[in-house]
Amino acid sequence: MQHTIYKIDTFISETYDGSPAYVIPLDSWLPDVDLLNIAKDNAVPETAFFIYNENKIQLRWFTPEIEIDLCGHATLATAYVVFSILGYKSKNIIFETMSGDLKVSIIDDIYYLNFPSRPAKLATLPKQISMSLNIQPIEVYKSRDYMLIYNSEEEIRDIVVNPEILDQISLGFGGVIVTAHSTKVDFVSRYFTPQASILEDPVTGSAHCSLIPYWSKKLNKKVLEGHQISSRGGRLLCEDLSTRVVIGGQARRFL
Repeated sequence: MQHTIYKIDTFISETYDGSPAYVIPLDSWLPDVDLLNIAKDNAVPETAFFIYNENKIQLRWFTPEIEIDLCGHATLATAYVVFSILGYKSKNIIFETMSGDLKVSIIDDIYYLNFPSRPAKLATLPKQISMSLNIQPIEVYKSRDYMLIYNSEEEIRDIVVNPEILDQISLGFGGVIVTAHSTKVDFVSRYFTPQASILEDPVTGSAHCSLIPYWSKKLNKKVLEGHQISSRGGRLLCEDLSTRVVIGGQARRFL
């Protein structure tokens, strides 16, 4: 059986290469084990699979290890394929997903993802995460992910994670966000996943479901710009809508 596959770079800018995702259209769902094996072979943070279903498009995301509950960059990659390559005629796409219906619209080559807001609450940092970090945070919050607050962008860039220690904890769908205010944009971040073949995610759209409400309240701003400063890096245009967040970014086809 043959399938068309697209590789898309997402949340790109003139400065950043963004996060790669594979996108595969299907006529019907393959067994889950086959979807997972394809994602393993692709060896990128996420592979997206989608099926047209009348006015909605069914969408699922797989890392090389598991099916995940929510993924921003692979949703952006899928929207790019549907709009820009396959010529979808509607102004908006509704994706039917594990996290409910997700709306994506495009304005001037920027794709805007309407995602659920996931405000994080004050929490205690698990010992394994603390021991895995060379720099300790000033505050700790928890939603799906642990979100660690730091003093500066320089600290975020200087963080080194020991994967052997971090892998001692399992966070299910979640990971560890490290973030700080920036003098160049509103905030910067990085994202690490324990027990994963890819330790640091290049750009993590779903993490911004917690980053946006935090920084919106902290900076008293509804519209923000975030940069994820991994080795590839990414630019995210953000808006806090109370119970929802909007995450905007650009994409390009790699193959």
